[in-house]
This record gives sequence, C-alpha cells and structure tokens, in this order.
Amino acid sequence: MIICAGNNENFDFATPMGVGLIESSINLTRLCLFDKPEFLLFIGTAGSYGKHKIFDIVESKTATNIELGFLDNCAYTPLENMISTNTTNKQDVIVNSSNYISTCQEKTEKFLNFGIELENMEFFSVLRVAQEFNIPAGGVFCITNYTNKDAHHEFIKNHEKAKKLLSQHVDLRIKELTKK
Repeated sequence: MIICAGNNENFDFATPMGVGLIESSINLTRLCLFDKPEFLLFIGTAGSYGKHKIFDIVESKTATNIELGFLDNCAYTPLENMISTNTTNKQDVIVNSSNYISTCQEKTEKFLNFGIELENMEFFSVLRVAQEFNIPAGGVFCITNYTNKDAHHEFIKNHEKAKKLLSQHVDLRIKELTKK
C-alpha cells in the first residue's frame, strides 16, 4: 500500500494519512487495524540538512524523532528515537521527523554529525506503526528545500515539481518491479 501525508501533498496512487506525527500515526493505526496492508510505502517531500540537493529523490527505511533541543544538550528522551525496517547491511539514509520544520541551518547541520540527512514530518510515525503491526515499510522522498531561514519559501516554490518527480519515480519503480 502506498500512503502519503495528504492536505496539499496528495497523489492519485496514494492514500492520505494526515500531516505530522500525530495525525499520521492515528490514521495509519486505524487503517492497519481494519485492513492490514502487506507493505507500506510512504511518499513525501523532505528538507535537506545539506547533503542532498533540491529535487533529489531519496529512498529510506530508517527514521529518527530528534528535536533541536537534543542537539544543544538541553533535552533527552527515555523513548526509542530511531526505527529502521532496513534488513540489509547497506547503509541507509536517515530521515528525522518532528512536528516542526527546521529553519536554523547552523543547528540542523549538526544532524549530519549523527548521520541524519533529511527531515519529513511523518516518516518516523509511519515506521513506528509499521513496526507495531510487523509490516515491512519504507519511504521515498523528493527534496524541496534546505533547512534554513528560506525553508518555507523554497518548499512552496518547489512543491509541485517535487510531487511530479515523485509520481514519475514511483511509476518507474512499479514498472521495474512488474517486469521481474
């Protein structure tokens, strides 16, 4: 099953689950309780902490939920804050999720020191729900912005093109899989 956030990030081939960590986890849990999918593929846009360029397509099976306060050593969590459905030994791109969009480049570059390359608001909750229901899951992202003071402006400017690129990428991957 292919899922997306929804609101202004809809795709003809994906079921919307809600924006942010809470909406997506509630709605995805409800879906899994009543019609458990065999696989979950989350499609969405993401901000880059600096390693990836605008309009890059990135696939991942690993997410974190780390807030900016953690980077300044002024917050901690007793909860597991990293989830991966990656079963290979291949290094995975790590996507951070928060209900906030980062706009401070100096702080977000610190994520790269932890091997975290992107941010997307929903991906951590998608993987957490998939983990709870023992469903294989992954995500495909198109970069719309860098995490800096212009993040929102870049996102708005690049969002429509990013959605088209994601649609093309998914269509190509489906064709590749059906040939096998």
